[in-house]
Amino acid sequence: MTIKLYCFGESGNSYKAALPLELSGLAWEPVKVDFFSGETRSDAYLGINPMGEAPILVDGDVTIAQSGVMQMYITEKTGKFGGASPQEAREVMQWVFFDNHKMSSQAGMLRFQMNFLPADKRNETVIGFMAGRLKAALATLERGLEGRDWLVGDAPSNADFSNCGYLFYPEPFSFTRADWPNIDRWLGNIEGLEGWKHPYDLMPGHPSDRGL
Repeated sequence: MTIKLYCFGESGNSYKAALPLELSGLAWEPVKVDFFSGETRSDAYLGINPMGEAPILVDGDVTIAQSGVMQMYITEKTGKFGGASPQEAREVMQWVFFDNHKMSSQAGMLRFQMNFLPADKRNETVIGFMAGRLKAALATLERGLEGRDWLVGDAPSNADFSNCGYLFYPEPFSFTRADWPNIDRWLGNIEGLEGWKHPYDLMPGHPSDRGL
């Protein structure tokens, strides 16, 4: 049975599920969510995911919201990306929770404010505040990658796939890859994985669809 991932290309949270799906060897397909036209607030969509968010993973009678839980599910099905020991598994989850609270929450809002809101609706105070919080999160990630190819252990894991979720996007959001040498090297490691794809190549949807 083919796993369906309801997602869209602009979504870093969707990418955090799509990338491990693609690298896992599981059969899956993306289903485009028309987020910018309000699909996630429709009755039909809320019937699938009452949280009203993307992505959603559907595998037969299993429906999962939240990218971190999807990553856990991929690990359950394949044995991949969850850490090579109980200690590593805990470390992976520490980084997943860090990403959810410190990285993606800042990067996602900042990128949306700076690129996808009309110029007259952008809040410069919010942008400045979120940029500061993102810089602090990036500094933590930079330290965590010192002398390491991967965040946990000797192989890519959900820790990596969570924290890279927004960092391959080309739109400006106060992240310049070259300013962070450990992060830059690590992103290169991820790009070098067999089967890696950029989010706009892996999932349907691109800002150009809306004339941006």
